[in-house]
Amino acid sequence: MDIVLEVLDTFLFDPIYATLLPANTPGSAPNATFSSMREVPTLPPTATTWQYKPASQYLSVEPGKYAYMSQWPRDDWRRQLFSLYLITWLFGVIIYYVLATLSYVFVFDKATFNHPRYLKNQVRLEMRQANIALPIMAIFTAPVFWLEVRGYSKLYDTVEEGPGMWYNIAQFPIFLLFTDFFIYWIHRGLHHPLIYKRLHKPHHKWIMPTPYASHAFHPLDGYAQGIPYHAYPFLFPLQKFAYVALFVFVNIWTVIIHDGEYVADNPVINGAACHTMHHLYFNFNYGQFTTLWDRLGGSYRKPNDELFRKELKMCQTTWKKQANAVDEIVKEVEGGDDRSYLPEEPKKVR
Repeated sequence: MDIVLEVLDTFLFDPIYATLLPANTPGSAPNATFSSMREVPTLPPTATTWQYKPASQYLSVEPGKYAYMSQWPRDDWRRQLFSLYLITWLFGVIIYYVLATLSYVFVFDKATFNHPRYLKNQVRLEMRQANIALPIMAIFTAPVFWLEVRGYSKLYDTVEEGPGMWYNIAQFPIFLLFTDFFIYWIHRGLHHPLIYKRLHKPHHKWIMPTPYASHAFHPLDGYAQGIPYHAYPFLFPLQKFAYVALFVFVNIWTVIIHDGEYVADNPVINGAACHTMHHLYFNFNYGQFTTLWDRLGGSYRKPNDELFRKELKMCQTTWKKQANAVDEIVKEVEGGDDRSYLPEEPKKVR
């Protein structure tokens, strides 16, 4: 995350902090040059003594004049924490809307709108839930990123700093297996009767989710399922650019498993079909990336064959069967159904 922070400091945050919190440098000329400001030893005690150190040897962005013109230098813990909060929240929102919209426009089957368990104004409700969740989740996530930036994690830059060249490849499957295992148990725990209605029910409001449901969680639910991602670099080495790539991949995957396009008819991959079964039948397929832990935990449910057959996937018979099953499960799990579905079209009189 220090790489991301360095780039955004240079192109966004430096001018903002320099404007809102200008450096207090009494005795300096109003038209002091940039070169004179960078001569740190000659500056008054109230001026910044921060010195630039690249976050990575592979990629660095030389700071401009604004980097030396704020009361809060780049290494000020308050500035770092606040900047990371804004990054986590606002850029999380941007990533969410860009990925979900691309999926919604180019992948999502709009015939889903006619499903009897598709909600009234569902897309708007999904967006609203995500907009509520993301800034609150960022409150809990930003301190973790701050600890990483301050050097408390096992993130590394060059091959020499890590376990070796072999690990640059091995870290990816290790990360996926580690996070998949713990997300499985966290997700399964969220379905416990004492927890489900308080935290996880908002995400299960979407029986037939759209890509916008991907981040539509209760804030504590979304944060809880993200804990394994944040814990990993404190427990295991992780290369910095791999960390950023995996962060992007996790967000893409979260959208993909809610897009309703059932491509991965695979016994190992926990794709959109497996996750649709979770939204339809609740107590199955808790995994994130694979079906491994569901199989070992006895909670795997193979996706129905009709999901992979276009002529059956959207037929009324399939939908009616799904709706009847969902109604029984909702009654069992939630005790009643407070969702507002789209009205059924009136039957034509012959």
